[in-house]
Amino acid sequence: MKKWAITALVYLLVVVGGYYVYASFVETESHNESKSPHEQEAESSHGQEHEENDENHDGISEVIPTLQVENGELIITLTDLAGNPVSDLEVNHEKLLHLIVVSTDLKEYKHLHPQTNEPGVFKVAHSLQAGEYKAFVDIKPTGKTYEVAPISFMVGENHNEHEEDSLTVDTELTKEAGGRTVKLLPSSLKVKEDIQLTFDLSGDTPEQYLGALGHVVILDQKGENYIHVHPLEGNEPVFATKFTEPGVYKIWAEFKFSGQVFVYPYVVEIK
Repeated sequence: MKKWAITALVYLLVVVGGYYVYASFVETESHNESKSPHEQEAESSHGQEHEENDENHDGISEVIPTLQVENGELIITLTDLAGNPVSDLEVNHEKLLHLIVVSTDLKEYKHLHPQTNEPGVFKVAHSLQAGEYKAFVDIKPTGKTYEVAPISFMVGENHNEHEEDSLTVDTELTKEAGGRTVKLLPSSLKVKEDIQLTFDLSGDTPEQYLGALGHVVILDQKGENYIHVHPLEGNEPVFATKFTEPGVYKIWAEFKFSGQVFVYPYVVEIK
């Protein structure tokens, strides 16, 4: 093929390609202009939200908690991925750190609040019997992603092993503690539904506890999936949550009466 023919062919391809690029650009601009500013803003927000969700749910925590048992204390150390101490935490329900401790059979439950006097280190005295436990460090680090995960640990050398997967589903969701009877009234026990957990306190009004009417902690049967639920706004002990997987779960509801916190445990099956 002669040189002038090759040159003409290349020129034609450039012109055609340029036209399609221009047409695509004009169509996109025209499509956006036809939308209201509110619609364009909504699309932008949705895209930004999607990106943030991808970033915050990538399974990587930028804060790593470790736990040691020494001299009757539980010692929590918070470090970043480079091993530096993490001490910049947001106050969450009146505390910097909530420590939930359960036995591996989920029969024992403690809600503790370790204190700090050095960067990234929190300590609290404990009265745990010898055995195997799981701890959940509930914090809100400033500017860092974090996901609560179980930390397994032991107390004592000669310990009694707790049986795992031994939960029995309650046939009656009524519990008694501190001379008070509390009944759990779930709006549903179905997976992937928005569920309201309403607690019937027999006419009693709980005192404010850590800035709320009460607190609810939920674990799956294996003690791996941690859910910390706070009440909805209002004067009634109603909590909102959702279960993403079917299975057996244990629910601990905490309410304060006459200056003392009582725990009411329930075992439910989500289908």
